[in-house]
Amino acid sequence: APSGIEVGSIPAWQPTAEAEIPRAIVVHKLDRSETDFDETVLAIQSAWGRQCVAVQTPEGSGEGLSSVNNLLSSDPSELPEELIEAIVEADDDLMMKYLEGESLTTEEVRDGLRAGILSKSIVPIFAIAADKEIGVSQLMDTIGEYFPSPEDGETANAPANLIFKTSADPFVGKVSYFRVYGSALSPNSQLTTASGGKNERIAQIYQPVGKELETADEMVTGDIGAVTKLTNASTYETLCDSNNPIELPAVDLPPPVFALAISPESQSDLDKMASSLSRITEEDPTLRLERNPETSEMVLHGLGDIHVELAIQRIARKFEVNLKTSLPKIAYRETIGGTADVDYKHKKQTGGSGQYGHVLMRVAPSSPEKGISFNSVVVGGNVPREYIPSVEKGVRNAAVEGVLAGFPVVGIDVELYDGSSHSVDSSGVAFEIAGSMGFKQALREARSHLLEPILQVEVVAPDDTAGDVMGDLNRKRARISGMEPLGNGFTVIKAEAPIASMQRYAADLRSLTQARGSFTVTVDHYEPVPAQDTDRVIAQYTSDN
Repeated sequence: APSGIEVGSIPAWQPTAEAEIPRAIVVHKLDRSETDFDETVLAIQSAWGRQCVAVQTPEGSGEGLSSVNNLLSSDPSELPEELIEAIVEADDDLMMKYLEGESLTTEEVRDGLRAGILSKSIVPIFAIAADKEIGVSQLMDTIGEYFPSPEDGETANAPANLIFKTSADPFVGKVSYFRVYGSALSPNSQLTTASGGKNERIAQIYQPVGKELETADEMVTGDIGAVTKLTNASTYETLCDSNNPIELPAVDLPPPVFALAISPESQSDLDKMASSLSRITEEDPTLRLERNPETSEMVLHGLGDIHVELAIQRIARKFEVNLKTSLPKIAYRETIGGTADVDYKHKKQTGGSGQYGHVLMRVAPSSPEKGISFNSVVVGGNVPREYIPSVEKGVRNAAVEGVLAGFPVVGIDVELYDGSSHSVDSSGVAFEIAGSMGFKQALREARSHLLEPILQVEVVAPDDTAGDVMGDLNRKRARISGMEPLGNGFTVIKAEAPIASMQRYAADLRSLTQARGSFTVTVDHYEPVPAQDTDRVIAQYTSDN
């Protein structure tokens, strides 16, 4: 009530509209000063349509709020015309009766409202002041009377229980919260996971009451319950009967868009870090943990900077594990800009048998996706056949870390075309060293440079902020490839941008769009790092190493 439609309400409204489910709007904090319920209702109708109608009105305002009037308890003749029209529009018979000037009964009004809510043609607006418990009981009673029950939808006549949340309790252990979509569930039941067919024994079932769990004798269709210490079932898994398997649709989770590299603050934190991370990602499926083999970092991915940071705080609070965080290192690549011929001879005499390996190689650029391609065209046995695999091994070992800042080398065709050997001092090790050192020399001579990962970015932004979003993307070295209006006040902006400038984009977009925007990113390809940034990147990563 004090602020009107706040930013969090807009992304909450959109998925309910797309899912086409019955919904309601609650205007709360009506006990605050300078509130106007009627103005808030008009703002809601302007944003979301005339199907949003008030079914309650406050008695008094601000600190003078004393109660809430339930319009549905009034005589139909006293109801606001806006509410009556919304109700009769949901029922053809009521519409005819209303147009012919006949009076509607209280029962007809209530049946019409319930039908309108079920058909999504009416979105009721409620008025409450939760801190003073004004309007709360009326809200709950109206939900129970007018909103859909399990009998209004399709329910299975066999066990079908969807786990929608997993909690990692430091004392109880794993707690799985579920909703009953099928037949009633009782303690000491034997169920099966729908996807994997793994058995789960349900010893005791609980009813969540606030933060507490109370034992229950039965959970019927529509109930929300909890079980502890399931072995195999995870979030969005369906627990069903093995003889009548039913798999309920899982949630389509959004992809992560923000990441932090994590490390323990102390040795005691290291000992508990793995288990705490495992439990927190099991609790929240939108978190994803990975070890980046290229940077050797443990990286936690989430839906935004606040999401990941709150997960780190929960780990500290629930499991007493303190983690340090930083932006993940970027997985750059190294390649060459031209061709080069190298003649490298590894010769070492240490008294006794020495080392001798001599190679002539040619390098040329190819596609980064191809990695390193090695080919030998040596003829006449100048490099004995048994040593050619050693040369290749040396080249590939050298390609693991390039000469600029230790990044993997990609996109190079290597051709071994000549060389020489010694009847006594040549060996596989000598030719491996020659191949490795010759390849590094070739990198320097062929204008080695860095490649950076480029993201495909898709931003959904409100129309009134699309210009600011595009300007910000341009400042981030992005290339705008297109934009398309969605028709609901939002625009999709498609672009390519380097990951180096997008690591904190979740916070930037939230600021630009007042938290109304969203985005997805996928790594698409690699491109050369701009010359003005190369020295900075090399200095940063060589100092880190």
